Amino acid sequence: MSTITIEDKTFVKYISDEEIDKQVQRIARQINEDYKDDIPILIFTLNGAIVFAAELLKKLTIQCRISCIRVASYDGTKNSSVKNIIGLVEDLENQRVIVIDDIVDTGNTYEVVRNMLYEAKVKDVRIAAMTFKPEAYKKPFPLDYVGFEIPNKFIVGHGLDYNGLGRNLPDIYQLKTE
Repeated sequence: MSTITIEDKTFVKYISDEEIDKQVQRIARQINEDYKDDIPILIFTLNGAIVFAAELLKKLTIQCRISCIRVASYDGTKNSSVKNIIGLVEDLENQRVIVIDDIVDTGNTYEVVRNMLYEAKVKDVRIAAMTFKPEAYKKPFPLDYVGFEIPNKFIVGHGLDYNGLGRNLPDIYQLKTE
């Protein structure tokens, strides 16, 4: 499908599942090299990162632990403030952590999660993001592993949603502009 409709919005195919898989493989190779002598904790941000995280996890050859947190920061197609974080119960003191996320745009969500992790006295925090919007990013800290740098346009599919729909699409679609 090159065009899809979800509720009142039309989206056009933007990144294929095959292209995504190549980037997941590249990120996995980097993480495998960077953590070959460590056992990091991978923290998946739900719900969006579940597809990317599952694919990445299957390609990692290092030992690792996983945990999930739920973070909400979108309202329809608009990025809003971080609404809640639930689910982190592990003792993270002196642990190396990789946050696995579907998208980083303004960086507000990552900043809140990052600060929470450092308050838990982690050794260090890195992030792996399937997509990144550099035009929207407003934070001083770098991103460590990025699949795709994309324009500041709304996307859906491969874990990303519009009003809870579209996460199951294998490809990524971009909001069609008139």
